[in-house]
Amino acid sequence: MSDMWVFGYGSLLWNPGFEPEEAVTATLEAYRRSFCMLSIHHRGTEEMPGLVLALDAEPGDRCTGVAFKVKPSEQAAVLAGLRERELISSAYEERHVALALEDGREVEALAYVINRDHVQYCNFPLEEQAQRIARSVGGRGPNPEYLYNTADHLQKMGIHDADMTWLVARVRDLEGKGKVQG
Repeated sequence: MSDMWVFGYGSLLWNPGFEPEEAVTATLEAYRRSFCMLSIHHRGTEEMPGLVLALDAEPGDRCTGVAFKVKPSEQAAVLAGLRERELISSAYEERHVALALEDGREVEALAYVINRDHVQYCNFPLEEQAQRIARSVGGRGPNPEYLYNTADHLQKMGIHDADMTWLVARVRDLEGKGKVQG
């Protein structure tokens, strides 16, 4: 049985849904992490879509996240769980991508990439992203929770994402949870 790796760049960072055999910081070339997917199930509804992260193809860009190695005995169950979670609509496409691990290894990993032709694909300015995130709630909870958890895990990993930092500050302001002066 060959190794199975999964690339986490959003909620998989803090909630992979399985206990990995190994977790290593990894970089994916020619993609960026982006709030470019309308969420009508997990972090929003059809009436009030939220936004979730997706890998969006962008030549010259790169996305840093985590490569999770799946235990051989759990590969079938993990794949089924990921498909149930990530392929709830056809907005994501399941792809095998080449990752560069921070320890110098290169691996092929499963990743979920946005289908730009899907109705859930979007490309909003940061202010509109913040407005949508601040007001949306779906089956897995409030959209701001998703943003804050992801930003917190990126920060703990030492990954700076300027858009994410701006969004966290703006959504906190919109929620009335900005920094208290005093």
